Amino acid sequence: MTTMFNNKLVLHDAANVTNKSSDLPTPSLVVKSLLEAEKAKKGEENYSLSDLIGEWNLRFVTGTKKTRKKAGIVLGAGKYIPQLVKIKIEYEGDRETLNTGRVRNSVSLAFLNLSLTGPMKLIKNNILAFDFTTMTFSVFGWKVYDGYIRNGATKEAQFYHKKIPQQVFFHYFLIEKNLIAARGKGGGLALWSRENNVQ
Repeated sequence: MTTMFNNKLVLHDAANVTNKSSDLPTPSLVVKSLLEAEKAKKGEENYSLSDLIGEWNLRFVTGTKKTRKKAGIVLGAGKYIPQLVKIKIEYEGDRETLNTGRVRNSVSLAFLNLSLTGPMKLIKNNILAFDFTTMTFSVFGWKVYDGYIRNGATKEAQFYHKKIPQQVFFHYFLIEKNLIAARGKGGGLALWSRENNVQ
């Protein structure tokens, strides 16, 4: 119990957007805490989609299995997202169903903004599957492109009929009021902080 509590303190410090770089936990400590939190979650009850609804800023990531294999290590040390770049994910629930909705992932850098959106569904074992089917690209607030990508209309129509192995997903193992953490399909870990929140 004490170890899990300490791990959560580390993750809250890592997710705190007001912390100076010198006050942030080391990447290796954040990775260790994420792994411990993931291990502690196994066998516990499932989360609901309502726990994820909202906007979240990506704070910390590790490499995927492919990149870790190239590096010849078990798990990369991970890295914090630079302050100059804002990567945000937003979950919006469907009013008619409990476990489906829309996801939006956006990247902002200076006057550039790229946003990808698409359907999502939360299934058993805290797995959230999704697909990005539309894209909006803006420069100085002016939309350069806004529409479907990669046969987006067809992929969106087929989304709810596909099995999980055919889809991209996050496996969430920590969801709290002000932070969330998950492992991606490729094996990487990620930590997000709720938008406009101080830990």
